[in-house]
Amino acid sequence: MSDYKVIEIKKSVFENNDREADMLREELKRDKTFLLNLMSSPGSGKTTTLKATIARLKDEYKIGVMEADIDSDVDAKAIAETGAQAIQLHTGGMCHLDAGMTRQGLENIDSDAFDFVVLENVGNLVCPAEFDTGASKNAMILSVPEGDDKPLKYPLMFSICDIVLINKSDVLPYFDFDMEKCREYIRLRNPKAEVIPICARTGEGIDAFAAWLERNVKEWNNQ
Repeated sequence: MSDYKVIEIKKSVFENNDREADMLREELKRDKTFLLNLMSSPGSGKTTTLKATIARLKDEYKIGVMEADIDSDVDAKAIAETGAQAIQLHTGGMCHLDAGMTRQGLENIDSDAFDFVVLENVGNLVCPAEFDTGASKNAMILSVPEGDDKPLKYPLMFSICDIVLINKSDVLPYFDFDMEKCREYIRLRNPKAEVIPICARTGEGIDAFAAWLERNVKEWNNQ
């Protein structure tokens, strides 16, 4: 018989976070606060997409944005220029946000003052997918230069997202990216995920994403 005990720390960390995330989500439902968790790899165009989306919706909705980064406040400054209120969350070297960090951000941005809040998670296709933030919906951006095979390489990220935005469609002629194959790979991981090709720079597809966001905000508030 073994004279030592083995403790599965990682399992415990995830279980504790999942409980806190569920509690936060229930609070958001009661408060009618919609929270979108936006994820992607670095450089995919999260902030540019947010800026374009805010431009479409800012006259109808009060929008708050929580920018998460290991360091710097570059993205928060960029969002503040749109007129939306933004705060910067520094993770202190951590490559993701968990439910506790998300709660701190919501408390500091005064989430009750907004129609919906967007959490721009740390740029990473691995860790952010592992930690439930308590968000109402999960979204991710895949950019064309990253390749159409990413759903095969990072299955968890694609499996937890309610919508996948395929950004930088304007450079499709210059990359070996098969849109239909990518859609097929996404369906293999998550048949329910909505897929919208966009170009944040030109505005292509932003109206469709804004409409998806409006629809889900209304559904959340009517639960």
